Amino acid sequence: MFGHRPEGRRVRDVDPIVQITPYLMPMRCDSQVFLDYDVEYEPLMRYIAKKSREGVKITFMEILIASFVRGVSQVPEVNRFIMNKQFYNRRELTSSFTLLMDTDDGSIEENTVKVFFDPSDTIYDVSARVKDMVQKNRKVETSGFAVKLASAVLKIPLLPNLVVGLVRLLDRYGLLPKAFLDGLPFHTSMFITNNASIGLMRVYHHIYNFGDTSMFISMGTPQRGYTVDAGGNVVRRCTLPIGVTVDERVCGGAVYAKLFAVMKNCLRHPEQLETPPEKVFYNKGCEFHVPKPENVFHPAAKPEDSVTA
Repeated sequence: MFGHRPEGRRVRDVDPIVQITPYLMPMRCDSQVFLDYDVEYEPLMRYIAKKSREGVKITFMEILIASFVRGVSQVPEVNRFIMNKQFYNRRELTSSFTLLMDTDDGSIEENTVKVFFDPSDTIYDVSARVKDMVQKNRKVETSGFAVKLASAVLKIPLLPNLVVGLVRLLDRYGLLPKAFLDGLPFHTSMFITNNASIGLMRVYHHIYNFGDTSMFISMGTPQRGYTVDAGGNVVRRCTLPIGVTVDERVCGGAVYAKLFAVMKNCLRHPEQLETPPEKVFYNKGCEFHVPKPENVFHPAAKPEDSVTA
């Protein structure tokens, strides 16, 4: 309220043309823009294999998340959201995703989690944070806050409408407690889905009107095809298809282009993610830090001496 929210701070110096867009497109479903990008598969696969030989396991999704974290560290303007037609700089850097839970009977049950990152995180930090969150939330008895809340309110008729309506109202005016927001996956810098893990292609997923997510990224199964090299020769090529949905009201296309340029460079050369960025940029009045995770692989350590998360 009054320009302050637990997870954000009001932006007051927005260009008038940009500032009026929430009034023209009041909901996120009004302002969705879809993008796609085919990541070169071979550089990522070679990098993952190299790290495996060094004693650390890195996944495609972790590299993709790490490239987003690095992008936000250089282009913080994309880490904004719109609530009640007002612009906010986010005071945290998070990613939400859904994971399949371990069930005794093999039935499919899901849990949705949110991971907090520091803008200076390396690929090793990102990997440790993601693996730790997955390990803690894969059991059925460790269902996330959102799942437990939904399960509780659905047991009583009419209660879901009342609870959701109240949460929406409080969220609109920034009155939800920080602890409550931390447990909701819909209040996040970026939501990601790994469709490749279940054998599906990329999708262009909607961004939720509930919450404050401004970006949704989907990773599909690797695709093989043909292309022409610089010498005019036809060569086989394998790509990792990525689908992206963004809220166009958050910032201009040039800012998004700058973010994706940083991410593309990191995906072509993932070894750059092994060291922190030379400089981290923050939105005005929104500098934040997250303690580094423990037991992080160190590239200077011998594989047998390292501890992987």
